Amino acid sequence: MSDETLLPPCGIYQTTKPIGEVPAGRFVYFHNHGNPGPGIYLPSRWVRNRAEFHAQGTTLHAPEDIGSLRGLAGEGLYRVLHAFDCCEKNCMRFEEDTLVTLGYDGNAGAILFSPEMIEGALVIPEQGTRIDDTRISNLRRLLVKEPRTAESTHRVVH
Repeated sequence: MSDETLLPPCGIYQTTKPIGEVPAGRFVYFHNHGNPGPGIYLPSRWVRNRAEFHAQGTTLHAPEDIGSLRGLAGEGLYRVLHAFDCCEKNCMRFEEDTLVTLGYDGNAGAILFSPEMIEGALVIPEQGTRIDDTRISNLRRLLVKEPRTAESTHRVVH
């Protein structure tokens, strides 16, 4: 890939077609300035409902590989802007102004986790509720200070 101006920003994506050994429909981290070139990385594990990614990835060689990545809303804390149900079956309702954490499974399925106050501390559970992707528009990202290190920014495990 020679024209790096066409590259999307580093972040989380879903593959919409196979790229190398990575099948379509997978949750990946795209790093636009890796060595030997831009590439995608699969999750290695989840820590506190956020993915960490393998240090070894798949280099992208064709422009159509880049175009096949579907950007995802960032993992982290959100506020519910408008009340909504998780899906068409109305299994779980998320009320306006509720604090939630957005995460994903290995197939880029969105999951909301509902924090609770327990003994004066905010606790984020390990189990959440799957939501339809179309419902993410009901959320607004909260700005929370996080340490900026190469490890935490890229969350690629070395």
